[in-house]
Amino acid sequence: MIGRARSHCEYCGLSQQGQEATFHIDHVVPVRAGGQTLGENLALACVACSLHKAARRSAVDPATGREAEIFNPRRQRWQEHFRWQELRVLGITATGRATVEALQMNRPIALAIRAEEIPFGRHPPPT
Repeated sequence: MIGRARSHCEYCGLSQQGQEATFHIDHVVPVRAGGQTLGENLALACVACSLHKAARRSAVDPATGREAEIFNPRRQRWQEHFRWQELRVLGITATGRATVEALQMNRPIALAIRAEEIPFGRHPPPT
């Protein structure tokens, strides 16, 4: 799992390296929604993304006000839903926008960590 994710959060891209807290193994489809503990349903997630996602499968797209599926790193490609604008993650689809908002991917501490990761070559993450 960690190798597949290249030791980065599969949602916001934060590197596990240099972080004090150990990243979580997230159920992409939550157990409450019938998700199983199998490789195809697990993703590496930083603590913040994991806690903000919780047991949700969808969130509101701030551009349309409609429910959209939260990004699924096992079935979707990150580059199809997000792009980097320096330190910020931009959602470029309803799924991307809803995920950025729900997981608070551009919270101030995440932006500060990403800035500190640049000299170490850990931001932006590998694609």
